[in-house]
Amino acid sequence: MIRLIGLILASLICAGAVSAQAAPQESQDCAEAKSRIRRLESQLNDWPALARYGADDARTPAPDRRERRVVFMGDSITDSWDDPKYGGFFPGKPYVDRGISGQTTPQMLIRFRPDVIALKPAVVVILAGTNDIAGNTGPTTLGAIEDNFTSMAELARANGIRVVLASLLPVSDYERRPDGTPIVRTTTRPPAQIEALNAWMKKYAAGNKLGYLDYYSAMADARGFLKDELSDDGLHPNAKGYAVMAPLAERAIAAALKGKKR
Repeated sequence: MIRLIGLILASLICAGAVSAQAAPQESQDCAEAKSRIRRLESQLNDWPALARYGADDARTPAPDRRERRVVFMGDSITDSWDDPKYGGFFPGKPYVDRGISGQTTPQMLIRFRPDVIALKPAVVVILAGTNDIAGNTGPTTLGAIEDNFTSMAELARANGIRVVLASLLPVSDYERRPDGTPIVRTTTRPPAQIEALNAWMKKYAAGNKLGYLDYYSAMADARGFLKDELSDDGLHPNAKGYAVMAPLAERAIAAALKGKKR
């Protein structure tokens, strides 16, 4: 709220200060402030972003008796997966992308019924948690994140949906912006917290007969960083990164459909 008030004040100052004689940088800064206010206003009006897939959910028919539908619930890593430059989202497969960039597990928990349960999938793959650690929706604890994973898993199982919990990806500090400044990810997403959440997830999945999809081990280097060649920003996979993830996801889904742990 304090952040929003500050941006509103900045916008009001801009409105009174910007004129035909204003410096280009000042005009650009004001435009960016107003854009951020619009995004924050949208979040306040629909915090879990239920509207993002509302129309798509309504248009999605129930799966037929032969379809083994899979819903991927997640954040930007899932959201971006259907970009053609990353090879598309499992072409020809009855897989549904329900990722939303920037989201955290409490937001996903709220939209779990309309975006997952209502679509009647056989399997749900949940990839989340990195934005919780980064504090995208405010400070939180690993225990609170774990509780949200538990709630989503319990909702799915109560509705006959098999669950695959996907490990968080590692992050790295290898990449640089176009101006040469380093992109530091480990400050907001400490590797120790990522590893701790993954360890809990693996144990929880084993104890509750859920699938565990281990992206981390395949994508981390000897330092525990996201391999340099698999990302262009130290956080999100690039085309090579998704090429590593896709077969791992397919194997975990196949195991879940057979009723096996992995």
